[in-house]
Amino acid sequence: MHGLVNRSLQSFLRDTYGAAVWAQIAEAASAPPQGFEAMLSYDDALTDRVLDAAVALLAKPREALLEDLGMFLVSLEPLRRLLRFSGVDYVDFLHSLDELPDRARLAVEEIGLPELSLAARGANGFAVQVGPGHPGFVPVIAGILRAMADDYGAFALVDIADPQAAPDTIRIDLLEAQFASGRRFDLGRPART
Repeated sequence: MHGLVNRSLQSFLRDTYGAAVWAQIAEAASAPPQGFEAMLSYDDALTDRVLDAAVALLAKPREALLEDLGMFLVSLEPLRRLLRFSGVDYVDFLHSLDELPDRARLAVEEIGLPELSLAARGANGFAVQVGPGHPGFVPVIAGILRAMADDYGAFALVDIADPQAAPDTIRIDLLEAQFASGRRFDLGRPART
């Protein structure tokens, strides 16, 4: 797993649950005591051990923890800006999801994001198919999609379609495209004062 993915997981756990909790998780998983280096690669088994240790310590289901990670990632302004460049509203954003892995590879070539494809499901529904990769990517992407709906001011229900029959499909029911005003977003960076 790319170090940036592991570093994001570390930041999420430390920032959300505290440094002491992260230290316990790192020790239980035999993770590097100083934390993950963003530009190195790590064995997928280490990432899984970190997730297992977090699930055990926090008594939280793995999928819920990973969805929370996806939502946390959108709170990071550089990633939020990258995602918001995908469209003027949530529907535009959804239609550009197939470009997201390529854009991520422009920033970090070996990031390893799975391919994404969007299909319509009725008048206001969508299905996002997540390509092959680590199974943890599906709930993380579901969390990102949920947080981006909020960011755009859309009212959407986002769920993994059927974890048993279709574990790589995320279902989106768009109940209202302009439910709220959404978070402010400008193409230019805010001026520093």
